[in-house]
Amino acid sequence: MKFVAKLAVAAAVSAAALSGSAAVAADKITEFRIGILGGENEADRLRSNQCLVDRFEKLLGVPVKLFPAADYAGTIEGLKGGNLDYAELGASGYSAIYLADPKAVEPVLTTKQTDGATGYYSVMVARADSGIETLEDLKGKRLGFADPNSTSGYLIPSVAFDDMGLNVKEYFASTQFSGGHEQNVLAVLNGDVDGGVTWASGVGEWEEGYTSGNLRKMVDKGMVDMSDLVQIWQSPLIPNGPLVLRSSLPADVKEKVIASLKAMVHDDTECFYSAQGGEYADFIDVDHSFYKTIVEARRRKIEAKKKAN
Repeated sequence: MKFVAKLAVAAAVSAAALSGSAAVAADKITEFRIGILGGENEADRLRSNQCLVDRFEKLLGVPVKLFPAADYAGTIEGLKGGNLDYAELGASGYSAIYLADPKAVEPVLTTKQTDGATGYYSVMVARADSGIETLEDLKGKRLGFADPNSTSGYLIPSVAFDDMGLNVKEYFASTQFSGGHEQNVLAVLNGDVDGGVTWASGVGEWEEGYTSGNLRKMVDKGMVDMSDLVQIWQSPLIPNGPLVLRSSLPADVKEKVIASLKAMVHDDTECFYSAQGGEYADFIDVDHSFYKTIVEARRRKIEAKKKAN
């Protein structure tokens, strides 16, 4: 299994490993390749998404393969290169692909929270015994980001800090990328950083890690007791990330996958919960227009970085 997983990762992150059209012949696919973002234990990611393999193999009649990348960039590059057919992304990850190649993927669906919202939040947490209760308390201390391609784990907090007139390099003693959301929360609990950002629905009970998001997944896996953490900051609402399909997929394949995902909400609630990482009400249709504000935010960050260099 480890050998297969390593091969999967290598294929997903290498643009030269596969031709973008290798899985398509005469408008018929010969396999369906699912990209899985990094930031969580690989075995857990494979287990959570195995139900999609079973579902799509029955639906499409071809082998379905999971490609768990080591980080967000691996899945992004796999989609940009045409080496993946389907993935669930954050809005910033989608923006990275769109800014590089607007025709590479199509956002087709996103999740709707149990309260009807179509967004989620970046939240900053600290240890409950640290004495840190607000963002102001974190001044002069160590901040952890999740991943440079994460919407809630980097882009939105950094944009929010800019809007607040907060210079990250001056305000915090240090910043680091912890390698993903799960790792960032563990860095807080282990004392490697004093505060860290992650994502959460912001709906439901704090003790349960809210209804969905990274905190909920960690609670479900027994990795965190929410009484050990306090929330010290919350972003404005962020558009829920898209489920994307490779644009050059045959139209009938896209239609079948979208219809199956919508049906899964009702005919396989366990798979819906597992693949999405928590409780959601439904999937809703989206297109590029839903993510324009995040695309522009990412574009501004890129331009600012170029000017700074």
